Amino acid sequence: MEFKAYIMDSAAVNRALARISHEIIERNGDSDEICLVGIMRRGAPLADILASKIESLGVKTQKGYLDITLYRDDLSESASQPTVNSGKLDFSVEGKTVVMVDDVLYTGRTARAAIEAVFSCGRPRTIQFAVLVDRGHRELPIRADYVGKNIPTSHSELIEVRLPEFDGETGVYLMAIGDN
Repeated sequence: MEFKAYIMDSAAVNRALARISHEIIERNGDSDEICLVGIMRRGAPLADILASKIESLGVKTQKGYLDITLYRDDLSESASQPTVNSGKLDFSVEGKTVVMVDDVLYTGRTARAAIEAVFSCGRPRTIQFAVLVDRGHRELPIRADYVGKNIPTSHSELIEVRLPEFDGETGVYLMAIGDN
């Protein structure tokens, strides 16, 4: 992969997440039924940040993480023995407002798998979707309810979200794939 552009620095990511947290509260009121569910890997720390920001505004949240590996429709393409990360959902989603959190929305297939994973845990009142970056190119009728930044891309580009837990830094980069 080749670097093309620096899209968001740490401050821009923080501002986007602060805005999303306000939008979640505005849409859902001060309900104690809001559950943030981070889609592993990079959605998990983003859910942590959103939960912290929402709670700092006086609204209680519950938070958990889901590994959607076994719910993916491309499972056979990814590996014969997929690696499953341990998720953590210590609460019931039954009748709750679940906000799934991920780093990038692209084809919509990860979101679809996450919806199935949430339903395997119970029947929430509603499922909403928050992403840091929406890059377009949907293959399924999926949209995010909360978007940090829309970044139109080509199929030969990749959005790389870097977070301290995995990369030692916070930022969003546009990368070129292959021989462009």
